[in-house]
Amino acid sequence: MTVVSTRELMRDAVAAGAGIGAFNVVHLETAEALVTAAETTGLPVILQISQNCARFHGGLEPIALATLAVARASSARVAVHLDHAEDADLARQAVDLGFGSIMFDGARLPYETNVSATADLVEYAHDRDVFVEAELGAIGGKDGAHAPGVRTDPGEAAQFVAETGVDALAVAVGTSHAMTERVASLDLDLVARIHAALVVPLVLHGSSGVTDAQILRAIDAGMTKINVSTHLNGFFTSAVRASLREDRTMVDSRRYVGVGRRSLAAEAARLIALFAGVHHCHADIT
Repeated sequence: MTVVSTRELMRDAVAAGAGIGAFNVVHLETAEALVTAAETTGLPVILQISQNCARFHGGLEPIALATLAVARASSARVAVHLDHAEDADLARQAVDLGFGSIMFDGARLPYETNVSATADLVEYAHDRDVFVEAELGAIGGKDGAHAPGVRTDPGEAAQFVAETGVDALAVAVGTSHAMTERVASLDLDLVARIHAALVVPLVLHGSSGVTDAQILRAIDAGMTKINVSTHLNGFFTSAVRASLREDRTMVDSRRYVGVGRRSLAAEAARLIALFAGVHHCHADIT
């Protein structure tokens, strides 16, 4: 199956009033686990590669080509997305490699600079039919959109979307990245007000720190794309740690990495179904 466009998946989710899982790829086994989760549920998924991930792999191309190959081989509807690119050249490279969407993160930039840089990338991406996500927190906030206490202003968000032409907007409503406990408190009233002010879908970053119940309420209030990374990484790592503890003679990394892959796939399947509003019975994931 060919890779599905992010635009198509986002359009369908908005029309259904549902959320769609957007999960970060760290290495090949993550990508494999995520498409297994999508196949198990019969629901779509967005695979995300971050700028940090590209740096870890020595550049975007190696992990991008591997992820695109996994997506193409899957029977599920899978899109591939560049997450949190602060480097405009990296974003253009992702477009050229065949990604369905890019996220340009100019939230640390002064507002006018963010608008200009984002608008330039939107033009480049739209000429190639690629969906663009951007981020807006406090205007000019040097700590970005997910620093403690930062909140996106609905009026400024509407202005930013109008000036840049972006297709989706990540907003600051109470989350923070890399949380290992699900203790974040979402400003659901703000989610609803931003949703009412915009003509594009909203994206929730830092969702690892948010409970299932709050995520569902956020989707009801207008969130569409739900980004999760740290939470799923925790399942992978905990399973690997347990496997090595149980068999201290194990040396074949495929054995313990395979355990981690299965654990991540099971939780990703649960989240995909949860966000879509579909009851999911745990199936055997191999």
